Amino acid sequence: MNSSVRRIAAPLTALVLAAALSSCGGDDSSGSSEKKSVTLWMYPVIADQATSDAYWQKVEKDFESANTDIDLKIEAQTWNERDQKLAAAFAGKKGPDVVLQIPDQLPQYVKNGSFEAIDDVVEPDKDKFLPAAVPGLTVDGKVYAAPIYHTVTTTMFNKTILDKAGISKPPETWDEIKAAAPKIKAAGFSTLDYSASPEASLNLNFYPLLWQAGGKVFNDDGKTVAFNQAPGLEALTFLKGLYDQGAIPKSSLTNGNLVADQPLGKGQVAMAFTSTPADAKTVAATWGAANVVIGTPLTGQKQVGFGLPGGLAVNAASENVDAAKKFVSFMIQPAQAQALSKASGFFTARTDAKSETTDPVAQKFADQLQYAFPGEPNQSARQVMSLLSVEIQAVLTGKKAPQQALDDAAKQANDLLSRQR
Repeated sequence: MNSSVRRIAAPLTALVLAAALSSCGGDDSSGSSEKKSVTLWMYPVIADQATSDAYWQKVEKDFESANTDIDLKIEAQTWNERDQKLAAAFAGKKGPDVVLQIPDQLPQYVKNGSFEAIDDVVEPDKDKFLPAAVPGLTVDGKVYAAPIYHTVTTTMFNKTILDKAGISKPPETWDEIKAAAPKIKAAGFSTLDYSASPEASLNLNFYPLLWQAGGKVFNDDGKTVAFNQAPGLEALTFLKGLYDQGAIPKSSLTNGNLVADQPLGKGQVAMAFTSTPADAKTVAATWGAANVVIGTPLTGQKQVGFGLPGGLAVNAASENVDAAKKFVSFMIQPAQAQALSKASGFFTARTDAKSETTDPVAQKFADQLQYAFPGEPNQSARQVMSLLSVEIQAVLTGKKAPQQALDDAAKQANDLLSRQR
């Protein structure tokens, strides 16, 4: 095959919108009418460019060797404005044959008919995925993306601060955090890292507390929200109490889920409750690796942490749906799951394909995958998140009482949901 066809597309920084609007399936640029063309839009899940290029070049070579009638084209995309670019492509019934999706993206495209259900691709391996992987990529009872990796978050503690506060056992429950907060304050530190900026994802701050309280963002029918019920009040009251006593740093109001150059990264806060493996590497540089302690997700009424699958979805307008499904099936197999995990640092979504790691910190994160919850799929999830974020900040700054803020956010969210039915 011509080397111009067997390629990784332009570097991430050089991607142009013209590529985004290429017709789905495309013509076979090799001139062969016998080959079916499948284009994948892939985002930088592998941070190192050289490693990413090597991995995807091998994927292309191995897949085409096993499927000589298919021409696979891998086009590298950027995270920036990914929804706008994809929506523009789909609006013209164009775009990639296969594209990476995460749970909070998927429902909006399913709603407008952009994706093909792929239950038949996932079914043979369905019992070999982590508990949250397939459900996280399921909408209205049908699977629309096949998991190729999984993320996880959990608690992370600064041992130096705990030692100075006389705390020998890291807090595991809300009650233990409340009991530890005065001791940590007396030692001159804050207790809990939190990001209250409206730009911060609630999946990494308020929602895990809501789920730990036994609550939900949406009611089961997805037509109204549930976060203003008793568990939501419990979670926001817990948060407000910590903020008022100085257990959460004031800088949280402007922090957008960042660690470096923030109080947590500088060693001024005792713990984070939704940390990632990348966060652990960041703080190790300032705390010292020996002072980084990884714990389990917090327990309120229940124990749960945030973690989501990344999956491959098939464009319903593709001219080569069957060929696209073959590629997706190839990517969810154990060999590819392990290779992607090794290259990206993410975890595999399969229980029969363990992530290869000799890093004890990474292994401790992997141990928490059993608690990972991917959130609640809804086509309006991101808009609802932005409405609630503003009200949570109003509570922390003392402008509103917790129940009033939750009710105000719920009214706006329900009005939004009613307009989108």
